Amino acid sequence: MGFSVGIITISDTASRGGREDVSGDTIRQMIAGVGGETLAYTVVPDEVDRIQAAIRDFVDTRNLDVVLTTGGTGLSPRDVTPEAMAGVLDYEAPGIAEAMRAEGLKHTPRAMLSRAKAGVRRRTLIVNLPGSPKGVRESLGAVIDILQHAVDILRGAPVDH
Repeated sequence: MGFSVGIITISDTASRGGREDVSGDTIRQMIAGVGGETLAYTVVPDEVDRIQAAIRDFVDTRNLDVVLTTGGTGLSPRDVTPEAMAGVLDYEAPGIAEAMRAEGLKHTPRAMLSRAKAGVRRRTLIVNLPGSPKGVRESLGAVIDILQHAVDILRGAPVDH
């Protein structure tokens, strides 16, 4: 069936052109491997209003099935992705973030410092991923197999629970 995806890279440095966005490319490759199609992509600085505007555009205007963010989920004062998410979600899907942290803990105790969230706005699943390619591979790898099922549920399709 497939699903449409938007990728939002959240990074002060990448938004200024100071580094290549390898994490966004990692997401794109992984999503293509499970039948997802990346239809939108943007890079924004670590600013709540810019993150929220990008999410609203991808959900409210472009009607994408899944929005994946990368970056801004740690403890740094500039890591504001969770605060931005709080202002745009209709409701959270905490099991997704819990699964990502659990997988990360298999690789490093630092995974417990992640403040990543997952949730729904309208009929779109939004998931925060870490800002490193390794973190993306681990976190997205932990939940990638449920994305199609989540999209089907949000579309109102008959699903086997």
